[in-house]
Amino acid sequence: MAEQIAAADVKNWIPKTALGNDVLKGKYKSVEEIIQKGVLILEPQIVDSLIPSLKHEIVYIGGSPGKGGGIRRTATKRTARMHKSGRRFKLTALILIGNEDGIVGIGQASSKEHRVALEKSLVQAKLNVISVRRGCGSWECSCGGDHSIPFRAEGKYGSIRVTLYPAPKGVGIVANDSAKKILKLAGIKDIWVKAFGQTSTRNNLVFAIYEALRNLSRTKGGL
Repeated sequence: MAEQIAAADVKNWIPKTALGNDVLKGKYKSVEEIIQKGVLILEPQIVDSLIPSLKHEIVYIGGSPGKGGGIRRTATKRTARMHKSGRRFKLTALILIGNEDGIVGIGQASSKEHRVALEKSLVQAKLNVISVRRGCGSWECSCGGDHSIPFRAEGKYGSIRVTLYPAPKGVGIVANDSAKKILKLAGIKDIWVKAFGQTSTRNNLVFAIYEALRNLSRTKGGL
């Protein structure tokens, strides 16, 4: 399903911002340069043009009753609101993007239609890209590579608080499937994830990890 989501059309792109014009003229060679300068990205085509190998994953935050009991996971979560005319339904989707080399983004959007919610969340993810600080902060490894993170980092979103710990080579990503998606897209190969709170709320868990990854760049030294 992820491959069917429409991407931004770079060929017919007419920039509407000064940053878009600079990217089109070739003044920026990578997204990292834009992030380091602190310039706000307002057009998804900027990310598409600078990262042609961009990948995305859908976080299945919804669910419907399955046959014989249990829950069948869905790409969108449906919520209802009561009006005088009756119930009005809304679908919410959550998408992650990244190049598996230090760039990751997250987007969440709602719509009355399933596909529109996915497309809007993909656009939001491209506008929320960050550069992930990687390294080897594990005392068991100390190889100097970038397979993990340089030091411990924490993030909080809603009722969920997560702590990321650097891990030596070969450990892999020690986390659940939803957390693995964002960490893999960020280019992290070895890490320990410890979560507190209502971790079954997948969107809050992924947002908490996103905040922890963003805090890595904000912090100058180890914790």
